[in-house]
Amino acid sequence: MDGWWDCERLDIFFHKVLRAGLENQLPHHLKDTLRIAGARLFNLQSKKRSWIVGKEHYDLGNDLFSRMLDPYMQYSCAYWKEAQSLEEAQVAKLDLICRKLQLEPGMRVLDIGCGWGGLAYYMAKNYHVSVVGVTISAEQQKMAQQRCEGLDVTILLQDYRDLHDQFDRIVSVGMFEHVGPKNYATYFEVVDRNLKPDGRFLLHTIGSKKTDHSVDPWINKYIFPNGCLPSVRHIAQASESHFVMEDWHNIGADYDTTLMAWYERFLASWPDIRR
Repeated sequence: MDGWWDCERLDIFFHKVLRAGLENQLPHHLKDTLRIAGARLFNLQSKKRSWIVGKEHYDLGNDLFSRMLDPYMQYSCAYWKEAQSLEEAQVAKLDLICRKLQLEPGMRVLDIGCGWGGLAYYMAKNYHVSVVGVTISAEQQKMAQQRCEGLDVTILLQDYRDLHDQFDRIVSVGMFEHVGPKNYATYFEVVDRNLKPDGRFLLHTIGSKKTDHSVDPWINKYIFPNGCLPSVRHIAQASESHFVMEDWHNIGADYDTTLMAWYERFLASWPDIRR
């Protein structure tokens, strides 16, 4: 990241680093101890901090993300099982989500962390449902409203914790990484109170094989501020008093292909981006 050397296949490089367990051989310093303690003592993903993160990470300009992502602006892992391109893989992911939700015409659907409105548009256009999307990014709200014009879609600039409504289905894609361990229980409480008794909820998130309550410093600096990857234990403990888990689908292996597709599109657009 500091430009000391170049690597054309970052995916292979990081695979070898992680397989060798090199990160576990690095010495721990006082700042690491303080970072872990701070994550346990303080809510690093409070409402106030969430709005700051929205500006720092997602309000970088829609032009940047539109050049890097697919036409539906999906900033999360695609589904490459039968896909040959990034667009095909993201459409496959969108339709997989809709089928898992068992959407029916006329249903009200809540999209928590709706991003640029790609999923909201897809659900309303292809499954004829009414969608309410929430985001804490003004840039995302603007593009999502433009994208979904003419459809039964409402995009709110609002923190998920302030939601008080009733929906047939609730979905959240690529947003749970911003919630943080201090708020996991609150998150599922919010989903529960906004979901009808016979409703269905789908959560799509990056996961971690380790239960860690601290913010990874590298992810915090280079990916998304205050981001924290949940473990199976995190999700199970926070959700068990609210939901019955009916389906667990791991497509994590597809993230490598997704990231490399983003990287290739970014490099191809770099001459225009740097202007």
